[in-house]
Amino acid sequence: MTREFADDKPIFVQIAERIEDCILSGAFTEESQIPSTTEIAVSDKINPATALKGINLLVEEGIVYKRRGLGMFVSTGAVRKVKDKRKEQFYDRYIIGLAEEAKKLSLTKEEVMALVERGYQR
Repeated sequence: MTREFADDKPIFVQIAERIEDCILSGAFTEESQIPSTTEIAVSDKINPATALKGINLLVEEGIVYKRRGLGMFVSTGAVRKVKDKRKEQFYDRYIIGLAEEAKKLSLTKEEVMALVERGYQR
């Protein structure tokens, strides 16, 4: 799970996103345990409080939960929650801007869809 951190967003957000990526890929299945804040802090060479803040984001969203004395676990339904969340982010980050630019260029929906299809074929 160790990777470099980007400068464009807080490290704790990137920690949460990495755990979400592991959930989506199946590396962390529903009801399985995730690494502890200490393990994340050591492997990523960050402050444990930063790792905890990232995990707490996922707790607040119901994606992971704590089992007292055992650690943090992936919630049942977490895959669906992460997908739904990411779809909304995708819409906000990409689709709105795409539609606005397409309108400026007077592209039809069909032309936009053809461009998207072309992108999938790359």
